Amino acid sequence: MATAEANQDMLVLPKKKEVKLAKRTKKLSRSASGTAALFVFLGFFGVFTSMPLVLTVSRAFMPLDELFLFPPRFFFRNPTLSNFSDLFIIMQESWVPFSRYFLNSIIITGFGTLGHLICASMAAYPLAKNEFPFKNVLFSIVVLSLMFTAHVTAIPNFLIISALGINNTYLAVILPAFSAPLGLYLMKQFMEQIPDSLIESARLDGASEFFIWRKIVMPNVKPAWLTLIILMFQGLWATTGGVFLRSEELKPLTFAMSQIALGGVARAGANAAVMLITMAVPITFFVFSQSKIIETMATSGMKD
Repeated sequence: MATAEANQDMLVLPKKKEVKLAKRTKKLSRSASGTAALFVFLGFFGVFTSMPLVLTVSRAFMPLDELFLFPPRFFFRNPTLSNFSDLFIIMQESWVPFSRYFLNSIIITGFGTLGHLICASMAAYPLAKNEFPFKNVLFSIVVLSLMFTAHVTAIPNFLIISALGINNTYLAVILPAFSAPLGLYLMKQFMEQIPDSLIESARLDGASEFFIWRKIVMPNVKPAWLTLIILMFQGLWATTGGVFLRSEELKPLTFAMSQIALGGVARAGANAAVMLITMAVPITFFVFSQSKIIETMATSGMKD
């Protein structure tokens, strides 16, 4: 009997400790008013950061008399589609059809993003999961290259592209995108989180390295390559071709839009429409893909 009572007391004591711990945790948690205040605080900054986008949309539908008001208005009073009609007329008068500029942007952005994803992921896999001489030196070079901006590497890139004989072609813009160091760094850091036991078990089952990369590694680093796709898509969509694309038939959409924006005061309305169209595509792409990134980040944790 004494032993049974002692065991019962031992069961009661932990429960009392759990109740006290729960009460203490409840005291440390935010109250309803604190949660509401945090929601209002974050909502204020969310609205503040969205103001540039709202202003861009508003100015695209403003008539010319409202565009030149001082102090400027944040919202339009008399919405109009004349800015888009003026833009359509201007594009019809250009040497190259509007559809050609759009197709060039699709080709550059699509092939550049896909090629960068494949090259970055296949180069990051051995750096993350294999041992070979000078591995750390190579990765240090990749990290060091992140410090250099596009302006620093512009002349070496131009000399290399000219030496390869691909200047004034799509490859002059697409090929440098394959070797962007950001994707390699991002993919390598994510691949290091995959358990080595998972890859070793696949090797013991006779899987090739390409099969492991395609069927095991890539599905488990989905947040990394989805993020990489968004970053590369936005970067390549905004490119104008620079000094590499001289032919008007090869110019991307961003270049055509920038030329319209240089038309001065007379094209202020068309310029506002240009800004909205240029921003619409990458923003739409991000809106449709960001939910998948959040979902995969929430469910991709792996442990040995």
